[in-house]
Amino acid sequence: MGIQLRDLMIYAIKALTERRLRAVLTIIGIAIGPLALVMMTSVISGYSNYVEKQVLGLGQNLVVLFPSRDYRFSQKDIDYIETVDGISDVKPFYSTQGVIKSSTGEKKVFIYAVDPDIILKTFSGLKVVKGSIPSSSEVTSAIIGYKIAYDPITGEKLFDVGDAIQITIAEVVEAGKVKIKRLYVRVVGILNEYGGAPFLSPDNTIFLPYGAGKRVLGMDDWSGILVLAVSPIYVDYVAKQLRQAYRDAAEVISFVEIARVVSSITAAMSFITFATSLSAFAVAAVGIAATMITSVIERTREIGVLKALGFTDGQVMSLILGEGVVMSILGGIIGIILGVIGANVLATSGFTIRGAAELRIYAPPLITPDLIVRTFIITLTIGILGGLFPAYRAAKIPPAVALRYE
Repeated sequence: MGIQLRDLMIYAIKALTERRLRAVLTIIGIAIGPLALVMMTSVISGYSNYVEKQVLGLGQNLVVLFPSRDYRFSQKDIDYIETVDGISDVKPFYSTQGVIKSSTGEKKVFIYAVDPDIILKTFSGLKVVKGSIPSSSEVTSAIIGYKIAYDPITGEKLFDVGDAIQITIAEVVEAGKVKIKRLYVRVVGILNEYGGAPFLSPDNTIFLPYGAGKRVLGMDDWSGILVLAVSPIYVDYVAKQLRQAYRDAAEVISFVEIARVVSSITAAMSFITFATSLSAFAVAAVGIAATMITSVIERTREIGVLKALGFTDGQVMSLILGEGVVMSILGGIIGIILGVIGANVLATSGFTIRGAAELRIYAPPLITPDLIVRTFIITLTIGILGGLFPAYRAAKIPPAVALRYE
């Protein structure tokens, strides 16, 4: 006498509906594991994917040099860097931070004095959508980022081509005193929205011609040097050569390397999330086992009747195990659905990086078929494991003892 899968599911569902409250609580406990796994993994993967794309969007062939406190870059450094194989362009830059005023209040911004051509090469997809690029002699003319020209929340236009912007810069001078400098620049160009890179944010940056570094910002020393490799395959070689040459005199940063670090950190976070979710799955397995052991005890006489009718130990195990499988399926489906919803809700809150300018990052959760299938398989496995012992115990109850059980 065989048992059809359909009959098995019907029997399991009937048994669960007879003990509805207990079954519902167990299913809720099972759902916690897949909910946590889907929600946290997809959100982490989504932000990781976003950050990696943004970092690489800054220039897969970009290397930046920042001088140490005791070192000052000069033309000799430019001349040397240009001799390194695999380099297509080398440009120094000045950078600082300031505060601007608009109709919506004050806003912190980055300020760069640099050749605009290398910036447009560096930021993939960045372009001037209104106005033009200032000439090298127009030191008080600026290209501004999208979130400076427009309010990021309402979309209201704050600055247009031809407008003047007042910038307030605080400088630390001798004996810890702070010197306040105010300057005005004229907007000649507005950039398209880039999306807010976590390390350099063109949306919150004012770009001035290179000559403005000394003549407008009053800076004597370069803040750093931008180095563009011929192609991404040369970046590691170029970065290695520069690190060997400068050692402690300068910090060499490659955005490709940063992307790799982000990827490795994300992998570690995903593993931690998975390990944490397993604890919820373990609790679910214990809950299934406890629920089904109680069910077996309550149905001892019923099991005796089944055995008296000719059901084998294997068939009895299948019937009892079917309950665990059904609860796991229901718990897995509910948990995955709630996990998808929770991931999207959690992602809408965004992630804030605070610095000279506050960056608000929004990234959709990365929900893949692989994540859904893997989560469902784990949930189903937990249901089977949790039900094995109660099913085995039910199968080994002697029919005579079961029939006499009250």
